[in-house]
Amino acid sequence: MMATQKTILRYPSLSVASAFEKEQALIHRVEQGELNEALLLWQPDAQTLVLPAGQKWPQTPELRRALSALGWQIQSRRTGGAPVPQLPGVINVSYLTVWPNNTPYHIQTAYQYFCTILQSFFHQLGITTTVGDTPGSYCDGDYNLNIAGKKVVGTAQRILHLGAGAGKQTVMLAQACLLIDADCQHIVAPVSLCNQLCGHPDRIEAEVHTPLSAHLDELPAIEQLFQLLTQAFLARPPLVVGKA
Repeated sequence: MMATQKTILRYPSLSVASAFEKEQALIHRVEQGELNEALLLWQPDAQTLVLPAGQKWPQTPELRRALSALGWQIQSRRTGGAPVPQLPGVINVSYLTVWPNNTPYHIQTAYQYFCTILQSFFHQLGITTTVGDTPGSYCDGDYNLNIAGKKVVGTAQRILHLGAGAGKQTVMLAQACLLIDADCQHIVAPVSLCNQLCGHPDRIEAEVHTPLSAHLDELPAIEQLFQLLTQAFLARPPLVVGKA
C-alpha cells in the first residue's frame, strides 16, 4: 500500500552538512514507504560554498585556503552543476513527491509545477516573478525565478527511482535556493574565486542577482517566511502530468 503521509520540516539555522543529511533521511523514508511527500525548509548557519562532487570542481588545498581566507567553508554534494553559495539570509527548499504511477516523467512539467508553487509564495508578498535563465548568474538554469530580470531563486531537480519490482517508485526531488537578505557582491565572490582556481571562464555578475529584501519595505521574520512557503505548498493541487 502506498503511503499517504506527508511531513514538513523547518530549520531557521542549520549547517549545510546537517541539511544534506536530513534531506537524505527523507529520501530514505520515502523509499521505505513511510512518506509520499515531504517539504524541507532551512536557512544555513554559516557561510558555505557548495560544490558538485566530481573532478570538474576539485577541492584542492589551494581552494580551501583561499575560501577560508574569505571566511567561507566548503561542502560537496552529489547534485548540482556549479558552485552555490550558502549563508544566513538564504532559504533553501527541498520538495519530495512521488510521481504519478504509470506516467512518464516529464522534466518540463516537473520544473513548471515546482516554479508555480514558488511563484505563489512571492505572490503572497505582492511580488511578481518570471521563470527563465539569468545570464551572468551563478549556477544559471532555465528555471530560475527572476524579479524584473534579476535572479532571486535558483532551482535544481533530481529524479530518484526507489524500491524494486512492482513497488518501484519514481520520486521527484526539487530544490530551490531563495535569496532573502544577502549582499550580492558578497555572495558571488567565493563563486568567482572558485571558477578562477578551478579553471572555469564563466564570469559571475553580482548585479544580475537580487534579494527579496530589496523589494519589500519590511522583510518578514524567517518563521513568517517559512509559513508563507508552507502555505504555498499546501495550497497546491496534486501533481498532474501535463498541468502545472
